[in-house]
Amino acid sequence: MQLAAIIVSLTLTVVGVALLARAIGQFVRHFKLGQPVPAGTRTDNPYQRSVTLVREFLGHTRMNRWGVVGIAHWFVAVGFLTLPPTIITAYGQLFQADWTLPIIGGFLPYELYIEFIGAMTTLGIAVLIAIRLLNLPSRPGRKSRFAGSKMGQAYFVEYVILTIGLAIYVLRGLEGALHHVDHYEAAYFASYPLVLALKGLSVGALQNLVYLFAMIKLSTTMIWMITVSLNTNMGVAWHRFLAFPNIWFKRDADGSTALGALQPMTSGGKEIDFEDPGDDDVYGVSQVEHFSWKGLLDFSTCTECGRCQSQCPAWNTGKPLSPKLLIMSLRDHAHAKAPYLLAGGGKTMEGEEKASEEALKDVPASALAEAERPLIGTLEENGVIDPDVLWSCTTCGACVEQCPVDIEHVDHIVDMRRYQVMIESAFPSEAGTMLKNLEKKGNPWGLAKKQRVEWTKEVDFEVPIVGKDVEDLSEVDYLYWVGCAGALEDRAKKTTKAFAELLHMAGVKFAIMGGDEKCTGDSARRLGNEPLFQQLGQENVAMLNMAFGEDDEDESTKKPKSAKKIVATCPHCFNTIANEYPQLGGEFEVIHHTQLLQHLIDERKLIPVTPVDGLITYHDPCYLGRHNKVYTPPREIMDAVPGLRQQEMHRHKERGFCCGAGGARMWMEERIGKRINTERVDEALSLNPDIVSTACPFCLVMLTDSVNGKKNDGKAKESLQVVDVAQLLLESVKKPVEESPASDTDTDADSEPEPVK
Repeated sequence: MQLAAIIVSLTLTVVGVALLARAIGQFVRHFKLGQPVPAGTRTDNPYQRSVTLVREFLGHTRMNRWGVVGIAHWFVAVGFLTLPPTIITAYGQLFQADWTLPIIGGFLPYELYIEFIGAMTTLGIAVLIAIRLLNLPSRPGRKSRFAGSKMGQAYFVEYVILTIGLAIYVLRGLEGALHHVDHYEAAYFASYPLVLALKGLSVGALQNLVYLFAMIKLSTTMIWMITVSLNTNMGVAWHRFLAFPNIWFKRDADGSTALGALQPMTSGGKEIDFEDPGDDDVYGVSQVEHFSWKGLLDFSTCTECGRCQSQCPAWNTGKPLSPKLLIMSLRDHAHAKAPYLLAGGGKTMEGEEKASEEALKDVPASALAEAERPLIGTLEENGVIDPDVLWSCTTCGACVEQCPVDIEHVDHIVDMRRYQVMIESAFPSEAGTMLKNLEKKGNPWGLAKKQRVEWTKEVDFEVPIVGKDVEDLSEVDYLYWVGCAGALEDRAKKTTKAFAELLHMAGVKFAIMGGDEKCTGDSARRLGNEPLFQQLGQENVAMLNMAFGEDDEDESTKKPKSAKKIVATCPHCFNTIANEYPQLGGEFEVIHHTQLLQHLIDERKLIPVTPVDGLITYHDPCYLGRHNKVYTPPREIMDAVPGLRQQEMHRHKERGFCCGAGGARMWMEERIGKRINTERVDEALSLNPDIVSTACPFCLVMLTDSVNGKKNDGKAKESLQVVDVAQLLLESVKKPVEESPASDTDTDADSEPEPVK
């Protein structure tokens, strides 16, 4: 028995280690196929990146949002990293049944740890297996987050871990029996029942069992190693290695998610200058090798857990997009095409083959066939990613927020859109109208710029305009960036007027631009038209810098002494100006109107006194919540309004559900599956609310449209309102009371809400 165990275990070890070394080399070559990233963007602040990695792993900061799944996975992950000493022990036991590790083998803390982690790893994987079996992809209605995952590979990995865990437990019991443990000892607190069951066996029988189970443990380990080494696209196994570099190289060293700002377009690791582009610049992604090396690392790291899929509004309403399946498709395509690329294959910008037929003669036929597939194409075209998948995305960020290994789905989707828009002009036709209007009129509706200030005639107080009523913004506390929707869309204008009136009542000095401002470019950028975004953004930044005046610079910081404060009612404008305009040289302090209103309530400059009775539920705008982590201010405003009773929808805050307007979807028809705004309104109606509130003009439009449709069908009560929180607050403070709503309490500038910078 002993000889057979040694031969089998060592043979598998040699094969496994050799194949693993080869697989690591394949990964290195594979990732090098990707494009470089701008210098320093993935390696800045190595200390903070290391801290982030340790925090995310030890804290399981994403996984633990999922309760018992996170706890079970934590023990499995920690067991995988810390139980290798048991492998060394098993090799020793092949030659000497009672062998233990030198020095620490009999050290009580070590033995306690092995007992505990061994038992908890086994229990943890059993829990994960049970969860998988309870959520089989056969569940109807896309309810399983494992739909589309490679279940055979997942079962293989899970049962390997279970087998190894049980082998460790049995070997511990055999060790106790061989060492004549006759009574309970702490060192065997978990395996002691097995010690008792085995202690009646002869020494020879115990030794043979040790040889057998040591072989089982080592053989299972090496069979796993051989299998995954032969399948480098086996994300469910490789994520346990690749997750560490993927987290370390994430976009932001501080650990924040890859949300908020989109990254500028790059080619060859350098940002593209659209005023003077290089002759060999590549616009967007049309081939898998056009992704950066970080993108290829992202794809290989996907563990197919489906958390992104379970939260995706497109997937949950019958659209073809699943963030998980998209990443899996890109991963499998990249690995299948790699032999062709490594042999020098690929095409120049002119479409000519880089390598000769002679250089490609040894490339497998499967890789040559994969190279012929278009990255974006229909099923009939044998495309890797269907266009309907690409255009279903709302860029809500739910996938990025939930991914436990920090895959940057939204960036990859937008990169593919950029090529389709800029080079192929292949995008939903109705979005073309929006782009033309932005180019000609500077707003998506194509209205004249003078109409941007028409709303000011509908309020009974003066709204100062920069360049007309105030020379520059040094005379006011805030520039109120009204935005296109807030100035031009009838429903959104109600929010604009309500917020302006609240500022007026609170005594806040503010001004607006006079109509020369353009759309911030959010929709153009997320559709994929990066040059148009840059054009609009640069014009706005130049105009804003001029409006704020040429302030004296602080010698120590080289920044203006007076803050450039902007408040916006549109989360898309808020996000673009705060997070993306710095890429264009625009450094401004930006807050959302809910943040400022909450501050004014706290300072008693606005006092809600008139009750607004009813049950209210709040819809989190994606670009306010997930993208910028502003969840509390809108809720605190509603808390301050007497009479309101808040109730959260099932999906809220980090798991909030999109209205369907983001990612330029506001300007595209929704022809596949259930409308996303209808799904969201159905969730709200399940609470039977009197008011549905939000804090975004896009959300306001989408939710109102769906509620009106429900009213017409008799599925919603006629009294149901959809309003911005600013409208609610105004209703509560505007009626005269004994004391003026504006308190005589002065506010120190130092207590102002902290802006996004």
